[in-house]
Amino acid sequence: MKKAISNCPFCNSNKTQKQGKRRNKLQILQKYKCLNCRKYFTDKGMPNKTYSSNIILNAVSYYNLGNSQKNTAKILNSRFKIKLLQRTISQWIKHYRHICTFNRLRKDALKICKPDKMIFHSILKHHQIYKFQLHRAKEQLLSNEIPQQKFHLLKKYLEKIPTKDFPHHIFQPKLNKINELSRSSQMRFQTLPFIKQERQNIANKLAELALKLTQKNNQRHQKIQDFMLINDSTTIATEIPVYLTREDIKYFKNKGFQLELKNYNTPITGHIDILQIRNKLIHILDYKPEANKVNPVNQLTLYALALASRTKLALKDFKCAWFDENNYYEFFPLHAVYEKRENRKIYKCKQNIYNCK
Repeated sequence: MKKAISNCPFCNSNKTQKQGKRRNKLQILQKYKCLNCRKYFTDKGMPNKTYSSNIILNAVSYYNLGNSQKNTAKILNSRFKIKLLQRTISQWIKHYRHICTFNRLRKDALKICKPDKMIFHSILKHHQIYKFQLHRAKEQLLSNEIPQQKFHLLKKYLEKIPTKDFPHHIFQPKLNKINELSRSSQMRFQTLPFIKQERQNIANKLAELALKLTQKNNQRHQKIQDFMLINDSTTIATEIPVYLTREDIKYFKNKGFQLELKNYNTPITGHIDILQIRNKLIHILDYKPEANKVNPVNQLTLYALALASRTKLALKDFKCAWFDENNYYEFFPLHAVYEKRENRKIYKCKQNIYNCK
């Protein structure tokens, strides 16, 4: 039995079997049979669509970058050597607008930025190459989602990243001490009991579409980041570098935070996959293939602590999540490292009673 690249779209089973190939006007698709629900499907293709997923999803993205439907058709016709009609693109945009929700901001976004200025990007040569991206239009359109003072602090930090004033050197390990750089993904510490919510989120649907654009596994992060930045209505930046210093950790501990890190060097560095603003909070998202099998709470909590330190925002202003195309888990990082005062008082009272015995 050979597994499909993606699970069965009908029952999500990974028990699939190749069943030959199917040809349409523009492409040859691998056909699969699901051994669980017995249904057939084609991998990477779009159901009941003549054109490939690559063409369809690029059409949606080019349009949401601010291009007119007519110009989108011209771009695709030139890039893929095809002859697309404008009405075909219109149908695709309409079909995916409930997932690609930037569509509802597009008109206002074009008043702020031209298509070629919609997204700013900068290549960061840290311990490896990162592509920091900032959606200029959404940066302004989402400014009212959180209090203006808080938004200003976040914006100031994001816009400092591609400049010489940002301390890029701390993301580079010293040549003679290669292990000196501590990365958030490698740090482990004990968290307090907290509630982790499992739910479905539009990020799952966006990731599912973005994965249809990938050819190799090492493209997954970049494709999902690009697709969400262009097509989601809440994603404002991707690959955001953050760092946590010894002074930051000392500050949090003095404020009563439970942050017992062992055998670490500072600064602790990391790069946030996806940053969103919605529901009056700043959301830190991390794409994790097979999200149901991992637990990156430590990593995400450190991301939130680091971004809170750099922006001078409170940790209560952040929410963290990790996801893939099928799963979405979220939590408040504050609850993972800071115990409510009421609980601390109860604990102290119990300790006093115990000590008096």
